[in-house]
Amino acid sequence: MKNFILQPSSLPVRQAGFNLDLILMNALSEDIGHCDVTTSAVIPPGHKSKAVLIAKDEFILAGISFAGRVFSLLDAGIKFNADKKDGRRVKKGDVIARVSGSTADLLKAERTALNLLQRLSGIATLTHKFVECVKGLHVKITDTRKTAPNLRFFEKYAVRAGGGHNHRFGLFDGVLIKDNHIAAAGGITKAVRLARSKTHHIMKIEVEAKNIKEVKQALSAGADIIMLDNMPVKEMKNAVKVIRRQNPSILIEASGSVTLQNVRQIAETGVDMISSGTVTHSAPAVDISMKVLD
Repeated sequence: MKNFILQPSSLPVRQAGFNLDLILMNALSEDIGHCDVTTSAVIPPGHKSKAVLIAKDEFILAGISFAGRVFSLLDAGIKFNADKKDGRRVKKGDVIARVSGSTADLLKAERTALNLLQRLSGIATLTHKFVECVKGLHVKITDTRKTAPNLRFFEKYAVRAGGGHNHRFGLFDGVLIKDNHIAAAGGITKAVRLARSKTHHIMKIEVEAKNIKEVKQALSAGADIIMLDNMPVKEMKNAVKVIRRQNPSILIEASGSVTLQNVRQIAETGVDMISSGTVTHSAPAVDISMKVLD
């Protein structure tokens, strides 16, 4: 079977030839194993059905094309037609998609497709709530690398569907000097100098700072981006003033302990970005079901 490979122009990150089929096929294999014993016993060979995917919650949809791909990977003869588009709000009772083909294969692919769709829609929905909280302010809500193993591409896609933005995709596409790097390197100044000497000239360097002292060190070291990590809002506001006064062009990111309750207060300090692992690692899955039509 021909692999489904997204081209660079389709990716939310610059990573050419990212093979999604391998992940989806492994997910199918995990669920089906050597056979679906229930379906094999109950459904006669050659039986065909039509089914619908129905929303049982109100949410922001994400991953509809990935869900459709799960069905087609298992059986190229299955027809999958989406009624709703990613990024749109879906109401309880709405038909999201219609699928038809071999009844046995519809049932075999059902759980894998729904699991992915429910998880991604949950991430998009939570991301959208964060975005709405800071509406009208000049700030971006971004994700982090706190994603489920092997699902990062899908989950970062869902963040974008919810109106958020992607932070670096992995360790390979951005320098982010954190507390452990600083401790091991012998300080912020030395860590930045080493990073600058061993990366190319267009690679931006971000430094994590936990207090005003570290902010000033990052400024003196020539950081391009400063992350204010787990700072109280009052101290964060002061840090923003210090940074803007010395170098207005530096990007400022806030991170750590970000919630729906405090995200607007954080945004009002004047930071450019607010990153949150919550949007991926703690997003509750939405409820979607597949119903075979009589």
